[in-house]
Amino acid sequence: MTLFDFDSQEKTINNVNFIIGTDEAGRGPAAGGVWAAAVCFNREINTEELYTTLNDSKKLTPKKRENLYEIIKNNSIWSIKAVTVEKIEEINILQASLLAMKYAVEDVINQLKNDNTLTLIDGNKLIKNFDKKQKFIIKGDSKSASIAAASILAKVSRDKYMDKIHLEHPQYDWIKNKGYLTKNHIEAIKKYGTTKYHRLSFLKNIIKTSE
Repeated sequence: MTLFDFDSQEKTINNVNFIIGTDEAGRGPAAGGVWAAAVCFNREINTEELYTTLNDSKKLTPKKRENLYEIIKNNSIWSIKAVTVEKIEEINILQASLLAMKYAVEDVINQLKNDNTLTLIDGNKLIKNFDKKQKFIIKGDSKSASIAAASILAKVSRDKYMDKIHLEHPQYDWIKNKGYLTKNHIEAIKKYGTTKYHRLSFLKNIIKTSE
C-alpha cells in the first residue's frame, strides 16, 4: 500500500470528502517556535515525483525536502502555522504543537470551503477544542501521504526560520543545530546566556549549572 493508498482508504472508510494530514516540527529543540503544517491533496497530482519520493521528512535529505516543499504546495491545499516561544512557555510544548496543528488544519478547511473532512494527526494525541472529524496515526508520517507532506512543509519552514534568526545570534550555531541542544549550543548558552528565542523551561538544568 502506498502513502496515497492509505489516505484513499481512510477517505472511503470514514465517508468524507477530503483527507487532511497534519504534523509538526520543533517539539524537541530548546530554541525557536514550534511549526505545524496541514496538507490536503484535493486534486489530481501532476507530477510523478510525489508518488516516488514522498516520505517522512526525517528520512529525506535537506535537498529532497526542499524540492518536495514546492511540489507539495503546487499540488495541494496547504497551510503552515507557528506558535511562539512565549506560548510554548505558557501552555507547554505538547499543547503548543497541537495548537499549531489546529491553526493549520482550520486554515485548510476554510480554503476548502467544505468541512466534511477527516484530519489525520501524526502521533498519539488528538487536537483539543476541534469539532471536526479527527484521528491520530502513530508514525503517520511514514504511512499517510498528507501527513508526510505536512511533515516536510513544517520541517522546511522551521529550518528556514532558524537559519534566519541564526543571523541575529550566530554564536549559537542555529544554522546547523536548528535549536537542538548540541554540545556547541550548550556551551554557547553557558558562555553568552540566553536570548528571547530560547525556551527557558527546556534549559533549567543548563542555566542552573552555569550559575
